[in-house]
Amino acid sequence: MKVRIAVIAGLVVFVLLLGVQRSPAQGTTGPGALPQTAMPSTIRVPAAAQPSDHFDVEAATNAYLAEIPANARAKSDSYFEGGYWLILWDFLYGVALYLLLLHFGWSAGMRNLAEHITRFKPLQTFVYWAQFLVLTTILSAPLAVYEGFVREHQYGLATQTFGPWLGDQLKILLVNILLLGILAVLLVGVVRRWPRSWSIRCGVVSIIFMIFAVMIAPVFIFPLLNKFTVLDDPRITRPILSLARANGIPAQKVYQMDASRQTTRMSANVSGYGQTMRITLNDNLLRRGSIISPRTCSFFRCSS
Repeated sequence: MKVRIAVIAGLVVFVLLLGVQRSPAQGTTGPGALPQTAMPSTIRVPAAAQPSDHFDVEAATNAYLAEIPANARAKSDSYFEGGYWLILWDFLYGVALYLLLLHFGWSAGMRNLAEHITRFKPLQTFVYWAQFLVLTTILSAPLAVYEGFVREHQYGLATQTFGPWLGDQLKILLVNILLLGILAVLLVGVVRRWPRSWSIRCGVVSIIFMIFAVMIAPVFIFPLLNKFTVLDDPRITRPILSLARANGIPAQKVYQMDASRQTTRMSANVSGYGQTMRITLNDNLLRRGSIISPRTCSFFRCSS
């Protein structure tokens, strides 16, 4: 009975979230008309954003924002403000989920099963972690599907159908089972070995592991979700690498990724550490932008 009440409560929360977040995406237009939130075909570079010796970042930002239609800005604000509420819902949902695991003895049951499978303590920790992550992922699936799939499509930010999206989530789950399982084994082992000074030692282990994960991610993890190719257009790579070196980023190559298979967002990032450090531009940015100046950090003029 208690389990049934908990499941019903979770579904009620999910339905309420759908109702609250759906309203900003509603609204229809006549046949052939552009959506009310349509961006202009091109975004010109305002005078205040032109490169100069007296370049003002705040003034340039405000000038660009002035080019965005009011309805489009309202939709953007709605998306991000709704995201802040989802942070709270995620926290409350997580707390309720962990309390359920403890109250109904599911956590103890997973521990007992791990001990039954093996007597090797580190492997017990790994088996418990795998069970814990799979179970919590399943129980939190309604909220995750809404946040990562339904809501992204409502705001026109996603391009995947449900099957490929779910496939990517399964890949992420497997990576988390393996990598975070190794971290769990290390941390629990530290606690068992040094029960009085575990906090400092666990902090050191976590930092080292984080550096390791950042180092291997561009080479072994990110390619599981996207295809990365070296960008060899010097008109784009030269100014970017020059700016990177001027800011202490020792990247040697610029990559592009096929982000359009998942999203309409435009983005660029620096990832990796040491020899794996690289700069990556997604294909949406490359397709919808053009270089405007090799001497400024504003490399791209964007279009819709």
